[in-house]
Amino acid sequence: PAPPYREETVDMEVPPLLSIVVINWNTRELLDGCLGSILSRVVDIPLEVFVVDNGSSDGSQQMVRERYPAVRLLELGRNLGFAAANNRALRLSAGKYCLLLNSDTVVTSGAVEAVVAYLEKNGNVGIAGLQLLNADGSRQNSIANFPSLLTELFNKSLLRRLSPGRFPGKERSYPGPIDVESVIGACLFVRRKAMEQVGLLDEEYFFYLEETDWCLRVRKAGWRVIHYPGASIYHLQGKSVEGVDVRA
Repeated sequence: PAPPYREETVDMEVPPLLSIVVINWNTRELLDGCLGSILSRVVDIPLEVFVVDNGSSDGSQQMVRERYPAVRLLELGRNLGFAAANNRALRLSAGKYCLLLNSDTVVTSGAVEAVVAYLEKNGNVGIAGLQLLNADGSRQNSIANFPSLLTELFNKSLLRRLSPGRFPGKERSYPGPIDVESVIGACLFVRRKAMEQVGLLDEEYFFYLEETDWCLRVRKAGWRVIHYPGASIYHLQGKSVEGVDVRA
């Protein structure tokens, strides 16, 4: 079962609208680019930023302390996995919305604000994801279906081409937000009320399917899960930030 929603009380006079949580394990250069893009480009909404370090040995912690003093650094000392690390920060977070963001992402101007604005106007949406981009600007798949016999036996790209209504993906352009089964966890927005209702990420998952399970629980609780194609960020998939403008 998922752990309880919150174990500690946040004492803040005016809580941030958005809490951003970035998990790091030995991705110092990528983390630097990610944090730089957040703090230079997410400027129109009040936010707090957490970095949860899973026992890095590459100097990531010192880099965060020196370059990003406004970021709250949680040092776990060992690799607890994606779900457990996120949960540590989520228990401390105060935002009306939380954003789980991979350390190998680069935020683009206005993207985060656009999704938050959509969530503000659509109170029945529990989880939302946006369009992930490769470093060259091409689309990555940003939508996931729940595992089934079809998805496990057949090529997922082929399924998306043969049945785009049942298996939406990067092969199609969408004029507006669409309901989906699950979004990719590299960039996942969750509404606090939905999180309070279904609980945190299930820590039985170490590093795969935890966001899919979360989306399933959120949908079963009556919330919508949305892909928002009108906003995009870069997802470098562990590659260097070289060639991607992270601070403009």
